[in-house]
Amino acid sequence: MERNRALRYSAADLEGRLTIVEVHIIDHPLVAHKVTLLRDINTPSATFRELVEELVMLLAYEATREVRVDPVEVTTPITQTTGVALSKPTPLVVPILRAGLGMLEGMLRLMPSAEVGFVGMVRDEVTLQPFTYAERLPKDLSGRQCYVLDPMLATGGSLGGTVKFLVDRGADHITCICLMAAPEGVAHMREVVDPVGVPTTLVCAALDERLNDVGYIVPGLGDAGDRLYGLAQ
Repeated sequence: MERNRALRYSAADLEGRLTIVEVHIIDHPLVAHKVTLLRDINTPSATFRELVEELVMLLAYEATREVRVDPVEVTTPITQTTGVALSKPTPLVVPILRAGLGMLEGMLRLMPSAEVGFVGMVRDEVTLQPFTYAERLPKDLSGRQCYVLDPMLATGGSLGGTVKFLVDRGADHITCICLMAAPEGVAHMREVVDPVGVPTTLVCAALDERLNDVGYIVPGLGDAGDRLYGLAQ
């Protein structure tokens, strides 16, 4: 496999079924290096946060390939020429609280003019089902491109629920950025997205083996929120 290119899968590749979910696994040595450091149990929180920011910038470069732009005229020191600027309305970045906040700075460094919305979800550790405890999104997302930030696509409940929020409010172009994913999470995203008919892209640094019996990604990196911010008691 040639380096420095995104590996593109569809959920059909993972399950043998047709779907509109497209998965991009970023195949780049710097991405793989940072993922290795994130997996290490000995990486302290401060370093972990720095690595996440750096990694998200690399992922966001691939994730924003289809960002909408309009032509603009610009005057250089030499002459006038035509360039591009982000289309209006500007993209909406949606971190899923709390762990998604650790990805926000890296995304905004690449796309500082984007607006930010928030969705707060937690997973019931017994049922593994998510429930929403907070939401701050525009009521009308018609014509908006949305970029959802969630470090771990494990069961897919939180990410799938957030995509539903966005679709219900009119979003027609959704890209989800994750540090790593499990095949079960990708399959769940297909189940969520196929019925609503909104093309959705998943951009990930790694596609791991599976989920364990308590819903954690294997080999994974543990609880991303705890690794970023410490234990929440």
